[in-house]
Amino acid sequence: MHIGFIGLGNMGAPMARNLLKAGYALSVFDLNDAAVRELVQAGALPAESPGAIARGNADVIITMLPAAPHVRSVYLGDDGLIQNVRPDVLLIDSSTIDPHSARDVAAVAAQHGNPMLDAPVSGGTGGAAAGTLTFMVGGSTADFARARPILEAMGKNIIHCGDSGNGQVAKVANNMLLGISMIGVAEAMALGVALGMDAKTLAGVINTSSGRCWSSDTYNPFPGVLENVPASRGYSGGFGTDLMLKDLGLATEAAKQARQPVILGALAQQLYQAFSAQGHGGLDFSAIINQYRKDSTHE
Repeated sequence: MHIGFIGLGNMGAPMARNLLKAGYALSVFDLNDAAVRELVQAGALPAESPGAIARGNADVIITMLPAAPHVRSVYLGDDGLIQNVRPDVLLIDSSTIDPHSARDVAAVAAQHGNPMLDAPVSGGTGGAAAGTLTFMVGGSTADFARARPILEAMGKNIIHCGDSGNGQVAKVANNMLLGISMIGVAEAMALGVALGMDAKTLAGVINTSSGRCWSSDTYNPFPGVLENVPASRGYSGGFGTDLMLKDLGLATEAAKQARQPVILGALAQQLYQAFSAQGHGGLDFSAIINQYRKDSTHE
């Protein structure tokens, strides 16, 4: 089977490498020539445009792009996928975008005779490199079954979330909750330490009590509580504040379209917006605790 892969950024490049490791033939495209060269050195074939990927012999095309405008351009542009791909080639978009855009592009693809899945991921760059990503997939049951062996080469948890766009629904809902929970843990940890408690002891209590959550027991934002998390390396690496801000924006915009209140989600968006505006958008999103710590120098 031949796979086309478009988008070789921090997530896309390791995902593509895992497809090569699984034995798939791969054609790749990215605006970054250096990223393409690295994949070519690993065994992929280069392509000069999304249209060139589509005009090739790919049986499946996967995209991992920054935002909805990029997805619309790559799929619907003049030298894009839909204008050039032959019918029945399976299209899989693993970008994180709003559900409305995902459904729009999938509808155009269907009119052209191409099944399409939205398959955003969770697990970060570490999960992408290790092949342990979670894929949240929207689309038909038959198309999901067709895609599953390919997704399993890049991820550990492959979840069918329902019809087209529902993969994006799951992603924005999950990441909105993640942003909210991180702020909650940040407030609680900062309060406990300000009141005189040792951070590790407090985290131990929370993580064996009713306040336990992933933001506390796996990704605690207080420096020194956990090893090998961004909080213990100056909030470098991990999932950037600006990326969380983007996902919270997607969630609040989708909520507006659905006329569904997301009061805490909107507040979380504003807190991350303020933190980013202060110049901290490149820090891991757990650095939001520095808005609460009295001893913080905004590392």
